[in-house]
Amino acid sequence: MREQGTALAELEREGTVVERPDEQPVLRFEHVTVSFDEIRALDDVSFQVYAGESRVILGAAGSGKTVLLKTALGLIKPDRGRVWVFGQDITEMPEEELFHIRARIGVLFQEGGLFDSLTIEENVGYPLENQPSLRCPPEERRRRVVEALRFVELEHTLDKYPSELSGGMRRRVGIARAIVAEPELVLYDSPTAGLDPITAYTIIALIVKERDLRNITTIMVTHRYQDAHFLANFRWDPQSGRLAPAPPEATRTRFLVLREGRLVFEGTRAELEAASDPYVRKFIRREQ
Repeated sequence: MREQGTALAELEREGTVVERPDEQPVLRFEHVTVSFDEIRALDDVSFQVYAGESRVILGAAGSGKTVLLKTALGLIKPDRGRVWVFGQDITEMPEEELFHIRARIGVLFQEGGLFDSLTIEENVGYPLENQPSLRCPPEERRRRVVEALRFVELEHTLDKYPSELSGGMRRRVGIARAIVAEPELVLYDSPTAGLDPITAYTIIALIVKERDLRNITTIMVTHRYQDAHFLANFRWDPQSGRLAPAPPEATRTRFLVLREGRLVFEGTRAELEAASDPYVRKFIRREQ
């Protein structure tokens, strides 16, 4: 078994996609097509991701990135193809059964997606109060909310409202809500959009920290190659409390590029940076 594990690790270091017959993918798309008014938002998309791995999804506006995340959550049903989450086929799964699947998934929506009329405590605790399989007594809910906010260094904001926080702080609250239920899979939809570079780095550092401390499977939609660079090439160092460079095999990160709903690239960072396709290459321009 050790020899087989060594061989798999060597293949992954070389950028080869490795099938794991003894392990179920956390998320799997098989020839998924989604259309709106006969316009294909996703067109025959296939990929899979295993526990603890990261995927970065790049693509122009309207290329299908957010639709892909919503399809993974079962919020959008495919016209064709199948979607498996945690080894279960959710393609035609009834809504009441999807509640149990979604309870194991954290989501950071674009702009944070907070409820303006709720306090920060109520926002972060929302999944624990409204997801049937996550409900817990008020005292337990508050403890977990405080813990999640402490993780993003915002435990002092419990009684505030979103309007009282900066954009970066609201995004950090969104991360706290995404992780409060200790999910196995977290989906991030443009987590740094509209933020200045310093705040964007803080958000990405928190995403890497969550991934590495809890071995979370991470899927991140972004248009910023710098964010993807940190996810793929850095790990969280608990001793220093900062990001530290890491070899690509340590982060287990692969890149997907969507164009008009089609998956036109999947591979490692090195393969992405070596790509000759002009559309793919425009997503690897390093930000100054």
